[in-house]
Amino acid sequence: MSGEIAAENDRTFLLVADDSPELLKALRYACRRAKRTGGKVAMLYVIPRIEAQQWASVGDLMRKEARDQAEEVLHRFSELVVAMTGNLPRLIIREGNTAEELLKTIDEDPNISVLVLGASTGPQGPGPLVANLSSKYAGNLRVPLTIVPGSLTDAQIDSIS
Repeated sequence: MSGEIAAENDRTFLLVADDSPELLKALRYACRRAKRTGGKVAMLYVIPRIEAQQWASVGDLMRKEARDQAEEVLHRFSELVVAMTGNLPRLIIREGNTAEELLKTIDEDPNISVLVLGASTGPQGPGPLVANLSSKYAGNLRVPLTIVPGSLTDAQIDSIS
């Protein structure tokens, strides 16, 4: 019985952190689910791969600026997670292709049990990550994918989470 309780407490809801408006919808949903189930929230920020520069110092500076940006975004959203759940989220920064790094993160962490993404309401569709993960990469996920529509109100998210 204690193994079942420990497994439930290790449940992690993973989000991909960026500056998109739909992230706030996904964040609210994931935090509410984590709080209700005794789980945790993790946030992944993927820095686009910095191509080799002619001058190594330029590449190093670009990497440092990208890392600083990632830390700023994660810190900003961490405060929201703490306010909603009472717990610090796990923060993950990787460099590369977002979909590939996301799949690696999920495969490497057995505690990740749900991937939560927000869908854009824009005319271009739900967003490239949502589109790829719900079609091209869907068969490669080992966890359920929850897509939170960006058009939902906070009250609607609260009622379903």
